[in-house]
Amino acid sequence: MPKSLIALTPEAVEERVRQGHALLIDIRDDDEFARRHIPGALSCPLSRFEAAAPLEMAGADVVFTCKSGMRTAANADRLSARVGGQAYVLDGGLDGWARAGLPVEANRKAPLEMMRQVQIVAGSLVLLAVLLGWLVSPFFFGLAAFVGAGLTFAGVSGFCGMARVLALLPWNRPASA
Repeated sequence: MPKSLIALTPEAVEERVRQGHALLIDIRDDDEFARRHIPGALSCPLSRFEAAAPLEMAGADVVFTCKSGMRTAANADRLSARVGGQAYVLDGGLDGWARAGLPVEANRKAPLEMMRQVQIVAGSLVLLAVLLGWLVSPFFFGLAAFVGAGLTFAGVSGFCGMARVLALLPWNRPASA
């Protein structure tokens, strides 16, 4: 029978982390973590979760977090299965932590999260296509349909071509050593 995650308040997690009694695991993607995260949290994205080293630290509770807590809740069975003892979740995720007035490390120079970039580009393309469809030629409505079809395909398949193209842009590439 799968274990569930026990919710802890941001203050309770902060206390456990400060005392060295908790291992805080952030399950968001690397681009999200680079932009904003809880100090001391370890990045272990869901996309590479099973390949990661075991999530144990002697005498410490394992606490999972994401942006709002929804991603963690949706993957509770998968996450708790990797922990020997009881596993926990930060109630409200990073957003709840910040609302509680606890410190957050932010790197405003890091690129926006990839999904936000996709939303901005896709929304802009649809808006532009609709405006051009009304003002120039109805053939531009085809561009809006193409973007909508691409987003639908991404949602169904898990593959987002636009994200792959955006990842090639200079600001999304890792700095060379």
